[in-house]
Amino acid sequence: MATAMAPTVVERIVLEEEFRWLLHDEVHAVLRQLQDILKEASLRFTLPGSGMEGPAKQENFILGSCGTDQVKGVLTLQGDALSQADVNLKMPRNNQLLHFAFREDKQWKLQQIQDARNHVSQAIYLLNNRDESYQFRTGAEVLKLMDAVMLQLTRARNRLTTPATLTLPEIAASGLTRMFAPALPSDLLVNVYINLNKLCLTVYQLHALQPNSTKNFRPAGGSVLHSPGAMFEWGSQRLEVSHVHKVESVIPWLNDALVFFTVSLQLCQQLKDKVERSPGLSFLPA
Repeated sequence: MATAMAPTVVERIVLEEEFRWLLHDEVHAVLRQLQDILKEASLRFTLPGSGMEGPAKQENFILGSCGTDQVKGVLTLQGDALSQADVNLKMPRNNQLLHFAFREDKQWKLQQIQDARNHVSQAIYLLNNRDESYQFRTGAEVLKLMDAVMLQLTRARNRLTTPATLTLPEIAASGLTRMFAPALPSDLLVNVYINLNKLCLTVYQLHALQPNSTKNFRPAGGSVLHSPGAMFEWGSQRLEVSHVHKVESVIPWLNDALVFFTVSLQLCQQLKDKVERSPGLSFLPA
């Protein structure tokens, strides 16, 4: 059985030099690309220190759904916080129109956007610590850096693509229910979250289950979106979701950010593959 011949001294020197070139020139070229892309992502999130002065601008998003006209409204986003909300709900039973809006002294922080922004900031920090003057000496150093950057970018993307699963009591206990004036009726729950590039508002209408109800009471678990028939206990009452209304609006800059995350992750993986597959890797310290 034929065996691969070991490289000659000359071939080994050539491979080592090629790998050193990879570590010095190509790695830093990719790092510059990543820094440029993530700088663009940071501008979408209006990161502190990104060169943008003053408070984040206010953006109005009109909420809609192809499946219902029961809920209409406008949410105002300022950076990572909802600064205003104006919502109209048409009650299904009697077509009564309810209007509720944020109190003027209140803002609601969207933790998903804040967390994603922080992960982008951490990825930029990792890259800035390895500027042009830094000399990578081993392939393992590059792989470790790429893994660390990819971890932050994956976490940033996941915060936008994976909304929190909440139980109905958790939604009821949320401070969001106390943001509105006039106060929400006791038979309404509201939840706001990010899903991919969309700002979503869900309104749950409730009715109380009578003590003598023959329904088998089974409290619902955590979910991003609960369905009619979901039950829960709140205080001394057992309640059931009777209607669910979900409306949403696309946030274009979140879509940009998700594209930047994907491109950056691909660049990181391509560099990892190149380093790991380089013949010169085995001749330098790991």
